[in-house]
Formats: sequence, structure tokens, C-alpha cells
Amino acid sequence: MTSVQLVEVGPRDGLQNEQTLLSVDDKVELISRSVDAGVRRVEAVSFVNPKRVPQMAGAEEVMAQVPRVDGVSYIGLVLNRRGLDRALTAAVDEVNAVVVATEEFSRRNQGCSVDEGIAAAIDVVHDAREAGLRTTVTIAVSFGCPFSGEVAPEWIGEIIARLTDGAAPDEIALADTIGVGVPAQVRTLADLAAAHAPGIPQRWHFHNTRNTGYANALTALDCGAGALDASIGGFGGCPFAPAATGNIASEDLLYALDRSNVTTGVDMYGLIEAAEWLGRSLEKSVPALLGRAGGFPDTR
Repeated sequence: MTSVQLVEVGPRDGLQNEQTLLSVDDKVELISRSVDAGVRRVEAVSFVNPKRVPQMAGAEEVMAQVPRVDGVSYIGLVLNRRGLDRALTAAVDEVNAVVVATEEFSRRNQGCSVDEGIAAAIDVVHDAREAGLRTTVTIAVSFGCPFSGEVAPEWIGEIIARLTDGAAPDEIALADTIGVGVPAQVRTLADLAAAHAPGIPQRWHFHNTRNTGYANALTALDCGAGALDASIGGFGGCPFAPAATGNIASEDLLYALDRSNVTTGVDMYGLIEAAEWLGRSLEKSVPALLGRAGGFPDTR
């Protein structure tokens, strides 16, 4: 039977574009609900400037309260050495560094050029490894950019090669930040990643802007994905990408995986309950929820 890791990114990517700011206790509750449902990798916090992304304030306080459960790994997103220093102090288990693939989006998102972003990611990977942490580098807007349009897959391949040559991370993540990708692009990028970073597991991050996110996730699985990102309830988006919509929903991805005999170890109904709770906490309707009319009955 096939298996894949579900990486729950709701506490980070799911919240970073929301107008309602959750308290530290509510963020910990969301993380705890994920862990209780069986999630074993959670992107829990982001060590970015809270003045730029106020939704991510309180990262250290969140990490001080998360449940420490055997086998559960908490990921912190970092953009630079200062972010890594905060992540180390907060005792995360993994760090996720980000390289943005286009110049304008890189400057808007991280205040640096693509070359500077690559150099910063290499430094983060090197120093995090020295500190004993697992490392991921995510390449944002791998499928397309809201400002620059199409992104050549060969350019993504070059970025992967430069990262691998500089300080090969434990995992490469390819992100469709604005949800423009289709399965054919997934296959192309998977082949390029395998060629330029042989032996490094691939993780994929999809948004469902044009209703291709789930097809893209299943295609990535067919291409050998080791991990798939998803967000409880389908919440999410990027504050620096105009009209960016939510991530693929964890519970809906699990529905597709479970019925395809793909093992994740995660309880779909536990995430449905978490999605309902999160919708109430954010005082808005859940973008995607399997339990709505037309779904299969709860047969627990």
C-alpha cells in the first residue's frame, strides 16, 4: 500500500492571510487538534516580522505551549538568519526556508532578490543542519507568479541545482503559491527535481484557486512525492499575492487519499471537526468541508 506524509500547514499558511487574528491559545488549540487527529508534521509557526505579517505574531509563545508528542515534528518557517535564531530558541524540530522564484515577488515577499534569497536559504540550511535540525527549502511561485506571469520550469531546475550544490536540504518543496498549476507541470517539475536533486525527497504545496489543486496533489503522489502540504478547512493564502486563495483542504485531500488506498495515519473526521472549530474561531464559513450536504455519512 502506498503511503505519504500529510504536512499540516493550517497554523501557518492557513492563518497568515486571515483578517481575524487568533490568540496564542487558539493557535495552540488548532495545532493540538491536528496532532490528536494523527498529523505528525505540522508547520506550526513562522518566524517573520510580525509588523509585516501580524497573523504570525507570538511564534515563541506558541512553541512554548504545543504538545510535545513522540513522533510529532514541528516546523518553523524562516526567511533569514534572524528567523533561524528565533527558531532555534523556540525549539522547533524542522525549519522551512523559502526561495521565491521571481524577482518582483521575491522583493515584495522577502525584500531581497532571487539570488539573495538563494544565498540566504543555503546559509539557513547549513546552520540549521549544524544545530541538528531537519531542513526543507520551499521554492515559491514555482508554477506561476502574480506579477511576472509564467515561470519557466528550466529556471526552477536551475534554482534546485544551486540549492543542492550550496547545501543540499533534507527536502525540496515545490509550491504553487497562487494556484495556477496543472498536472502536466507537476510531472515536468518532478522530473527536473529528481534530475537536479537526486535522492532528495520531494514535498508539494498546492492552492486550489482554479480547482486543480487536488489533481495536482494526486499527480505529485504518482511522481513519488514524499509529503503533501494541506490546510485544515482549506484556509490560506499569501498576503503578498493579490487574490491568492486557500490551500487544498486537509480533510478533502485525505478523502481522496483514503479512497485511493494511500496511507497517511491521519483521521479525516478529526480534521473535519478541526475545520468546523476553525471556521467558528475565524467567524467565517469554511472554504472546503467534506461534511457538507452531498458527502458520505459519518460511518465511524
